[in-house]
Amino acid sequence: MTNAPEEWQLAGDSAELYERHLVPSVTLPWALELVERVGVNAGDRVLDVACGTGAVARVAAERAGHGGRVAGVDVNSAMLQVAMARLPQHEWREADVLELPFADGEFDVVCCQLGLQFFPDRPGALAEMRRVLAPGGRLGVSVYSAIERNPAAVAVAHSLDRHFGEGASRAKRHEHSLADRAQFAALVAQAGFTRPHVETVSREVRFASVDEWVRIQFAATPLAVLLEGEPAERERLMEDVVADVASAFPRSEESDGFAFRQEVHLAVATAGPQSSEPSEARRYDRDLLLGSKRNELGGP
Repeated sequence: MTNAPEEWQLAGDSAELYERHLVPSVTLPWALELVERVGVNAGDRVLDVACGTGAVARVAAERAGHGGRVAGVDVNSAMLQVAMARLPQHEWREADVLELPFADGEFDVVCCQLGLQFFPDRPGALAEMRRVLAPGGRLGVSVYSAIERNPAAVAVAHSLDRHFGEGASRAKRHEHSLADRAQFAALVAQAGFTRPHVETVSREVRFASVDEWVRIQFAATPLAVLLEGEPAERERLMEDVVADVASAFPRSEESDGFAFRQEVHLAVATAGPQSSEPSEARRYDRDLLLGSKRNELGGP
């Protein structure tokens, strides 16, 4: 497991805890929203990129039906193992988004839920998603909006820096690193998608208590790496964070539990015509990307 800012990785029991505690309250409701907006139909061939434990894939599978096809791709083997255990009848591949193990035009729909912000090469990732889409295929991508628009995230980020040291919230803040809606839309358009439509959507997330939500953050997300001391010290630090978050939500301990708003940007677009050049020539040079320059070897 790592809290490197460009990654969001889980290992061992954390992946199962993620499935048990975060999927029902967070990722599955967002998956329903994404699949509804991108429009998965009976018989569609659907790819879920950065699939995690398969929340989007399972919703898409219900829509695609027996005549459809659903595949999931992720770099995290622990998350994929959970996905495979739940939906063994579908395809699960451990692979890098920059080298999707599929042929050109193999899918009708590609979805990527709350994952694009973590890819070091975002244009390259979108170009690969475009490559595996048939002409006229649909793309659905969601990313978190600004952390300031997500009150629970900003509360826990401030608390992490306060109790664990400056920069401890880096991984949490990086979840919101593609918050500029115009930049998000431009990335999609530049990757060869037409008619990109970006909408900002919010929904209420609910847990039993602040204490439960904070403990899940430390057990089922990469924040777990921060708790590496003695048990008593770990418990003290968790209690400190719980107290900070509770103070930011003074009415959160009512009988109906801990509720807060989450906000995402959701993009839906259509795959334009493919370039006649080989797909390798449409990839982005990673060194140029680090300098915020796009490789002009060929359009997607």
